[in-house]
Amino acid sequence: MIVDILTLFPAMVTGVLGESILGRAQREGRIKVRVTNLRTYATDKRATVDDAPFGGGAGMVLKPDVLARAIDDLRDAEAYVVLLTPQGTRFSQATARQFAEQQHLILICGHYEGVDERIRQAYIDCELSIGDFVLTNGNLAALVVVDSVCRLIPGVLGHDKSAETDSFGVEQRLDYPDYTRPASFAGFSVPDVLLSGNHQAIREWRNTQSVIRTIARRPDLMINVSGEES
Repeated sequence: MIVDILTLFPAMVTGVLGESILGRAQREGRIKVRVTNLRTYATDKRATVDDAPFGGGAGMVLKPDVLARAIDDLRDAEAYVVLLTPQGTRFSQATARQFAEQQHLILICGHYEGVDERIRQAYIDCELSIGDFVLTNGNLAALVVVDSVCRLIPGVLGHDKSAETDSFGVEQRLDYPDYTRPASFAGFSVPDVLLSGNHQAIREWRNTQSVIRTIARRPDLMINVSGEES
């Protein structure tokens, strides 16, 4: 997979991309992430990328001609263009799985007051939000998307089943409680079933705990797509 991140502040993302699983996945050639400064596509001496909105109002708007040149330069036949914006569809694990099947993602980081509406209409395949809050720009949102998608690419986590057992995995539930040594800590002990060596009982316990935790913390996840309780 190739991921292009188009931003005004490349330094905000490049450091993160070189660390942990993201860094290893790139070094192993499982994913290629390219960060491009939008100002590269400005044509004046001041590298202007924004202008005042027609009709007045606060803030500045990213210029459509600059964005169009950038997208046209980065896009190929397989590219899927995503705009990170508070107005977009809420990002989810299901969306991450869909993105993981793409060959080429172009993530456009929103800045200032936003982008010219004509870019939305003519160049964007998907508008995406990571939550009901506003960030300074779309860089952090882009990193969230890249990290979430990258770990679903085969081989990135080492054990491809790892992603399936995470919260919001195949069962669309929260993860079960985890324990490690010591067996007793802060007045709490590891459940006996986890020390029993009975793998069937352990699987059943974990499944039950996953359901209990999901109902208690995120009951909305227990409603399936048909609107019935799962």
